[in-house]
Amino acid sequence: MIKLKIKFSSMSKKNRIPDNTRHRELRQKLMKMILWPPEPSQKLRCSRPMLQRGGDFHILKELDGLSPETMLLLWSMMERYNSESKFKIFFETLPETFNTGLSFGIEALAALEGTLLFEEIIQAKEHLRMQYDVLCPLLCNKHPDIFQPDLYTWDRFLWACELWYSNSMKVVFPDEKLKTCLVPVAGLLNHSLCPHIIRYGRVDSASKALKFSLSRPCREGEQCYLSYGNFSSSHLITFYGFMPKGENLYDVIPLDIDAPQSDDFGNSRESEWTAHMVRGTWFSSNHELFNYGLPPPLLNYLRATLNGSKLPMETFVDTENEMAVLETLCSIFDPMLEGLGVLENDQSFGFQRSTAKDHIFGLGFMFSWT
Repeated sequence: MIKLKIKFSSMSKKNRIPDNTRHRELRQKLMKMILWPPEPSQKLRCSRPMLQRGGDFHILKELDGLSPETMLLLWSMMERYNSESKFKIFFETLPETFNTGLSFGIEALAALEGTLLFEEIIQAKEHLRMQYDVLCPLLCNKHPDIFQPDLYTWDRFLWACELWYSNSMKVVFPDEKLKTCLVPVAGLLNHSLCPHIIRYGRVDSASKALKFSLSRPCREGEQCYLSYGNFSSSHLITFYGFMPKGENLYDVIPLDIDAPQSDDFGNSRESEWTAHMVRGTWFSSNHELFNYGLPPPLLNYLRATLNGSKLPMETFVDTENEMAVLETLCSIFDPMLEGLGVLENDQSFGFQRSTAKDHIFGLGFMFSWT
């Protein structure tokens, strides 16, 4: 078995497991578990170490292009309700709902309409729904004795997706292969914009322990934070169910600008000048005159387009054209801010009228941009 080497004192009081005999026994069992997907070459047996019902999964060979990750979703759906599962105590500790953006209700989505978060959630759910429709009905129709329709529902498929999205982590094994795993206890580590752990955990073959290296000191009793990755707040809400505290350096707004047919892009590809990523100007180190804390390619494109010049352009044209650039920028960003202002002043979208956590969460995301 692989053990998890981590001090419980590094966790927050909220996540700390009560220190009585029963919970100590449970904790010891959980710390000897690590769940990871099989290699593609193991697809037909699927049982070492993950899929214990390997015989039941032999029919997966009938499906072309089935990835280990998809197999693991099917396994999670079945194993969650398997009373004889080796991982029964782990599944019993999991919540009925993960409250990620993938589970947002109609009210929350309505409040988010027109935002990047709304688009990200809708696209992700459409992708997952397509996966489900291609996979599960086929398995249930062909093998109802193994894949019971009441177990392989859309809601349970989505639950399995949320489980792996929000709780999995990448671990380096002794063979130097990087695998996506579910690790009890270690999964309690929270994300931070200034984490203690920024590198993958590694399985030590000598001690058979999963070890994490700290990039900065963590005092005893202090909550130990892990980096989930360089993600935007919308991504963290969609797949993890939370928004980080503080200013997220990776929050960006994509801008696609329609290029007039008369534009001359020289030797550059048009997409290099019409597609831009913009983040908060306060993150920029350049706030000199005519820079505004915005990306130079965006400003140069607007200057050249409004003045009829060629691209690339590295010099300012004139004050009049610069005013036109500022007016164009206002026309791009003002509607976004006005939409948020309407929501903030509209009592029908206020916190007083809603007790749904996902609705309040969505509103909090939008107001964080104002």
